[in-house]
Amino acid sequence: MRLAQATVTIDAPIDLVWSVMLDLPAYREWNPFIYRARRSGGETARVGDDILLHVKFSSGRRFASPERITTIDAPANGKATLEYEFRGPLHVTGLIRGRRRQALENVGGSTVYRTEERFRGLIGFTVSVAAVQDGFERHAAALKQRVESLKHV
Repeated sequence: MRLAQATVTIDAPIDLVWSVMLDLPAYREWNPFIYRARRSGGETARVGDDILLHVKFSSGRRFASPERITTIDAPANGKATLEYEFRGPLHVTGLIRGRRRQALENVGGSTVYRTEERFRGLIGFTVSVAAVQDGFERHAAALKQRVESLKHV
């Protein structure tokens, strides 16, 4: 099993961070890693919704990643979680499995954002964990910048 992860502390309340995370159509305005996201379903995200993430790596390579939301735990008791799993053809055949977890925790008025994805499967070793790690770090930094800029609006 291989792991990519990133963590950042955001100077903003957890509810604001959560609202930016769930506003998938706005990703194109601020997210350098997931530059476009489309979700099936109604206005509110739900477990079981399919999402298509358009990912751009630092190398310029682009990839459309079909995912399915598996966990939505809205902010409660200072914590929140959004989780989705890769659902492409390589998942269906068991060749590559991946599940991304994004967790928030209220710490002294700020919010700690943590994201990680574990890759497994028969050819999971072929995933460029370094490229995903870089993307997660760029995503986390951009999320921090976006949320903190909205806090002052």
